[in-house]
Amino acid sequence: MARKDGRKADEMREVKMEVGVLRNADGSARVQIGKTIAVASVFGPRELHPKHLQDNEKAVLNCIYMMAPFSTTERVRPGPSRRSHEISLVTKSALEKVVNLKDHPKAVIDVYILIEQANAGTRTAGINAASLALADAGIQMSDLVTSIASGKVDGEYVIDLSGDEEKITGCDLPVAYLPRSKEITLLQMDGDLSKADVKGVLKMCIRGCEKLHKIQVDALKKKWEAETSK
Repeated sequence: MARKDGRKADEMREVKMEVGVLRNADGSARVQIGKTIAVASVFGPRELHPKHLQDNEKAVLNCIYMMAPFSTTERVRPGPSRRSHEISLVTKSALEKVVNLKDHPKAVIDVYILIEQANAGTRTAGINAASLALADAGIQMSDLVTSIASGKVDGEYVIDLSGDEEKITGCDLPVAYLPRSKEITLLQMDGDLSKADVKGVLKMCIRGCEKLHKIQVDALKKKWEAETSK
């Protein structure tokens, strides 16, 4: 199948990743997938206030996903929405599996994700950026989290939908994946898929996530090499 932008069914849009993009954050990353751009910043671990919110055994991971008002052709209303709250929660769930929170009792780690430009796949771009930002902050993690979504266009399953494809897709299936342990930390589904179809789509998503993982590692290596050469 040839898609309208010329990609194959299992082919992603162009991907660019960079870490250390915000000077005042403890860790940060910028991820661009096609025309979608997500910037993540991490602050902490730092003592959580007020103290009654503290966990004596581990840190609290706090994730906030936001879309900039100018990120889409239609202006996004500033402030939290039901959708941004839901994506914040699933992002936190996808990341918690790999972050060593027990090393920082009574602390909080804040992760902020800003979608600067939206053209489909904002939650998955945000998860990729957040994972990189946590690693850039030096927070101990058992793995990087990678994420991609799949859909159904003209009767065929495809990964990494563009904005035009997202409007006509027959399903939406975002996945977050841990390349080292081969675990899935996020699986949502909007649409009617058979069990066999879900298995096939997941295989496509996992292959895409493994490609994204390599790009994440390369971005971290690039910053490390730049710092060590100073």
